[in-house]
Amino acid sequence: MANLALQPGFQSGGNRIDWVDYAKGFCIIFVVMMHATLGVEKHAALKGLTDAGTTGWMNYIVTFAQPFRMPDFFMISGLFLGVVIGRTWLRYFDRKVVHFAYFYILWLIIQFAFKSLGWISQGVPLSEIGGSFLLAMVEPYGTLWFIYMLPVMFIITRLLTKIHWAVVLAGAALLEIAPIHTGSLLVDEFAARYVYFFAGYALAQPIFQLAGWARDNVGKALGYLGVWAVVNGVFTFSTVPSLFSGIYQTAGRELPANMAQLPIVSLALGTVGAIAVVCLCAILSRFKVAGFLRYLGQHSIVVYLAFFAPMIITREVLFKFAPGLDLGTTSLIVLLSSVIGPVIAYEFTRITGWFGFLFHRPKWAWLDKSVSEKQAKASLQAAE
Repeated sequence: MANLALQPGFQSGGNRIDWVDYAKGFCIIFVVMMHATLGVEKHAALKGLTDAGTTGWMNYIVTFAQPFRMPDFFMISGLFLGVVIGRTWLRYFDRKVVHFAYFYILWLIIQFAFKSLGWISQGVPLSEIGGSFLLAMVEPYGTLWFIYMLPVMFIITRLLTKIHWAVVLAGAALLEIAPIHTGSLLVDEFAARYVYFFAGYALAQPIFQLAGWARDNVGKALGYLGVWAVVNGVFTFSTVPSLFSGIYQTAGRELPANMAQLPIVSLALGTVGAIAVVCLCAILSRFKVAGFLRYLGQHSIVVYLAFFAPMIITREVLFKFAPGLDLGTTSLIVLLSSVIGPVIAYEFTRITGWFGFLFHRPKWAWLDKSVSEKQAKASLQAAE
């Protein structure tokens, strides 16, 4: 039985795939929200503005989104893989590895240049900074880990095409359930996320059918979303029963922060949460008022690459000039700045033509030299 991936030559237009961009926009907002909120709370405590462990009202939203935030991001990333997975190795490697490697290395250099000033002022030796940079070549760094992980998943999926999709999916599910905590971000996050990426690829056709159903049956879809929201909320805001303490102590691991992080439960909530986001975004795609999500989805990699700078700058400005602002409101302002800042930077490069290499892979960085300059300029895609 063949998998249910999209096939080469797949064509769809108009509203039928608008929801994909909406879903990308939805996910990137929640990813940036997590970094913005947790960063504000951590650094407020470090600066002595709050007690350690103090959280703001935005933390409730971040906690609620924890089960589905990254699973849906990875699932959407795998959706269109079936269209291109059969290409020649040169073209596939160029589009799915070199493409992301270029942006990872470029923005790694930018992040290190941006942060090195602070590290040097804190007395961190240049040799240590250089060592950290070299380590980032083999171990994903900071907020860029998603960009690093995608090429790994693209290559592994290509290598597994001869194995029945159900076997791979089952194995990936077992990886997610298994207590894999090696300390390596690359290994641990791959084990935790690959099942969603592969499901997006292998089950793309039913996922598109689900989105079409939600779009045509808004009432029923909203009913599902309501039930899901309650169930997701119950698990994310419930502490783990004490009876699990002994099990985790024996395994030498910390007790999860909430029920949603327990094995099997996390896989179940990640799956139904990803389904919920598909349904929600299919519904939202009917309304022009949510068009900003589509724009963000079309440029999600722009936001992902560049949000760290406005996030850090806005956070420090607010701490300095508005130290009495509550953590939740501070986090919200930082979130807005972190999303809007990269969009402004991207539009500046697009309109002026300056610094276009920040968001578009230049022709010299292509292995597949058959690509035209026009295709090269259009190559900036959000996790596709």
